[in-house]
Amino acid sequence: MNTGKAVLGVLAGVAVGAILGILIAPDKGSETRRKISQKGSDTVDDVKNKIAGLLDGISDKFEVIQDEKA
Repeated sequence: MNTGKAVLGVLAGVAVGAILGILIAPDKGSETRRKISQKGSDTVDDVKNKIAGLLDGISDKFEVIQDEKA
């Protein structure tokens, strides 16, 4: 079995489990929708922060290379 497929399978299983856990929870529908919305917003914020950090790192490395050439 390909390692990539195994990792993808595990991630898919975790995602399905999390979604089912939220949907089966004994909360009211409005509370469940609020939780899903909040989790989505948190995930978007995390991804934005990671991308910003990655871009900062790339920018820093680019500046170092520019300084070495000068």
